[in-house]
Amino acid sequence: MHITSTQNPTVKRVIKLHNNKRQRQNDQLMVVEGFDEITLAMQAGHLPESVFCAPDLTSRELPGLNSHAITVSKAVFEKMAYRQHPDGWLALFPIPQSSPDALNLPAAPLFIIAESVEKPGNLGVILRTADAVGANAVFICDRRVDVWSPNVVRASRGTIFSVPLFEMENEEALRWLRNHNISVLAATPSASTIYADVDLCKPIAVAVGTESEGLSDFWLSNAEERIVIPMAGKVNSLNVSVSLALIVYEAILQRRKL
Repeated sequence: MHITSTQNPTVKRVIKLHNNKRQRQNDQLMVVEGFDEITLAMQAGHLPESVFCAPDLTSRELPGLNSHAITVSKAVFEKMAYRQHPDGWLALFPIPQSSPDALNLPAAPLFIIAESVEKPGNLGVILRTADAVGANAVFICDRRVDVWSPNVVRASRGTIFSVPLFEMENEEALRWLRNHNISVLAATPSASTIYADVDLCKPIAVAVGTESEGLSDFWLSNAEERIVIPMAGKVNSLNVSVSLALIVYEAILQRRKL
């Protein structure tokens, strides 16, 4: 099939999934744009429902998918795409459905709790960081952004598929962590213990909150330890994704010394 009209029903469906959160929820589908992102999703075991390719924008081939891809004109693809400079590949993937109970955990797992993250870019970078350090899962608590929106997918560079991701209520996440003997470390500017002085080799879940509000009282009161990143300047905190990266990479450094 080759589509040349932006009024084609299939094109309209993709645009609606791109722009409308309710449509994504109803169809349980997400829009993934980019050759690398689609490849990473497939490498993680996810299969697309539909694949679109604009031959005028790409010469790359997706193994096993090229013959099944719906080709579209450059004008149509640019209408469907959400990137400023699209690379000619776009796919619809089912929104992943899973439970943390299915995780195969090592002796000292590393989890990330992202509470009330408001910006798609921050959440995407948190997922990239989780992928980079090999975190066992990310718990999204008190969600304020559509996790499966194209903006999060783009910011994550496709790692939204490579890291187990669970949307949970605070109480549910805490109950699961305690049932699995995982200590919660709450990152907060009000703490007195520097993050590098804490034993990060044990099973842990690092909790971070919004830049404007920080973590809620729920996580601050239920954490086994509160930790802080020392600040020498005028501000009292870093960007949430930067703060998280410092802490989890310290965990990796400590674990490598064992």
